[in-house]
Amino acid sequence: MSAQKLLLLPGDGIGPEVMAEVKRLIAWMNEHKFGRFDIEEGLVGGSSYDAHGVAVTEETMAKAHGADAVLFGAVGGPKWDGVPYEVRPEAALLRLRKDLGLFANLRPAICYPALADASSLKRELVDGLDIMIVRELTGGVYFGEPKTIIDLGNGQKRAVDTQVYDTYEIERIARVAFELARKRRNKVTSMEKRNVMRTGVLWNEVVTAVHAREFKDVALEHQLADAGAMQLVRRPKQFDVIVTDNLFGDMLSDVAAILTGSLGMLPSASLGEVDAKTGKRKALYEPVHGSAPDIAGKGIANPIAMLASFGMALRYSFGMGREADLLDQAIAAALAQGLRTADIVAAGEKAVSTAEMGEAVLTEFARLAS
Repeated sequence: MSAQKLLLLPGDGIGPEVMAEVKRLIAWMNEHKFGRFDIEEGLVGGSSYDAHGVAVTEETMAKAHGADAVLFGAVGGPKWDGVPYEVRPEAALLRLRKDLGLFANLRPAICYPALADASSLKRELVDGLDIMIVRELTGGVYFGEPKTIIDLGNGQKRAVDTQVYDTYEIERIARVAFELARKRRNKVTSMEKRNVMRTGVLWNEVVTAVHAREFKDVALEHQLADAGAMQLVRRPKQFDVIVTDNLFGDMLSDVAAILTGSLGMLPSASLGEVDAKTGKRKALYEPVHGSAPDIAGKGIANPIAMLASFGMALRYSFGMGREADLLDQAIAAALAQGLRTADIVAAGEKAVSTAEMGEAVLTEFARLAS
C-alpha cells in the first residue's frame, strides 16, 4: 500500500492535546501495518500568528495542497482578540477551505447509546440518533462581496455582509447530499429561508431541479431553516441528511451537535471536488468543538471528536472503510465501559483525562483489529 500523506495542524488551545491522541493512533497503525501514513506538521491560527505574523504561512498552504488529507485541531482564543481582522486565527481556516476548494462540509451527529442520558433532550428523542448535516462551505455570506464597515459620519457606521450563491454551487452541494443519502436512509431535507431571502428562492429551485433530474429515487423535503432548527430539538430522528447553506449550516450543525451530549464528541469533514484524473479530492478533517482556551493545558479535553475526524479521513480520503468502522466501534466500546471526560461526566462520577480516553480508544481499536 502506498503511503498516505497527512498534514497535521494542531492549532491553538486544546488542539495540540487532542491531536496528540490521533498521533498515537497513527503510530500504532503504522507499526502494525494498518495502512502507511507519512506525517507532516505545521502551525496554524494563533500559534502561527505568534511565530510568523499571519494565521497560516505560504509554506503551510503548500504542504496542505500537497497532502492527501489535512487534520485540523482548533484555532483562536482571547489572546488574539485584538489582532487585525485579516490575520485573526480563524482566517487560516477560511483560507484553507477556500484555496483547497473545500465546498462540502459533512457534520455527522451521532448519539452513542452510552451517552443518550448526557443529551439535553430526553433519551427517547436521541437514543440511536444518526443524522448528517451537509453544509455548503465556500460560498454564501461568509465569502460574499462586498463585505465592509463604512463610516457614515456623525458617530454612525454601516456594516455590510453579502449573501451570494450561483447555480453551480448549489448543484454540487446538493449532489453530495443526495449521494450520501443513497448510502444511508435515502432521505434529504433541504433548508433555506426562501420566504425572505432571494438566495433561498434560488436554493430551493436548484435543489428541486437536481433531484428531479438525477435523484428521483431519494426522498426530498424542504423546510425553512428556522423551522428546521425547531424540529431538530423537537424530533431530531425524523432527519437523515440535511443540506443547507454556509450560514445556516454553521448554526444548525452546532444545534445538532449538542443533541449528542457534547461538542467534544463530533467530527467533521470538508471535501473538495473529485479529480477526474486521479479520483482523489482535497479534504480537511476537524472536530466541531473550538479551541476551548479555558481548559487548554489541563489535560481534560475530550479527544473523541478529533479521533472520529481521523476516522472520517480513513473513510472519505483513504478508502479504509473497515478501519473507519473499527475506530467507530472502539469509541463506542470505550464509552460503554463508563469512561467519561469532564464534558460528558455525570454528577458524582470520576472524569478521565484526555490521554486516558485516547488510550482506552486505542486499546479497543487494537482489540477489535486483532
